Amino acid sequence: MSDKIQTLHPDGKQGVRIDKNKYDIIKHAVIQSIQSEPLSFTAITKFVKKELSTTFEGSINWYTVTVKLDMEARGEIVRNSDRPETYSLPE
Repeated sequence: MSDKIQTLHPDGKQGVRIDKNKYDIIKHAVIQSIQSEPLSFTAITKFVKKELSTTFEGSINWYTVTVKLDMEARGEIVRNSDRPETYSLPE
C-alpha cells in the first residue's frame, strides 16, 4: 500500500488524499517551473505536462491543480496579484 498525503486548500475547503509519490513528483515539477520567474497557472501546467507526459500515470492536469492548491495553502508558493495571476516561490 502506498503512502498518502492529505492535501489542503487555500480557501479552507476540503482537501483530498492522494498518493504521496505522485504528490512529490508534481510538487518537484511545479517548483522547477517557477524557479526563475513567476508563471501563470496555464504556463505551470504546460511545463509539468512537458516534463512528465511520458512517465506520469494519472491526470497531470488534476494532480497539478491539487498539488498547486496544497502548496499555496502551506505557503510553499505564492499567488501574485498580476493579471493574469502568476505564482512564484516565497521570498
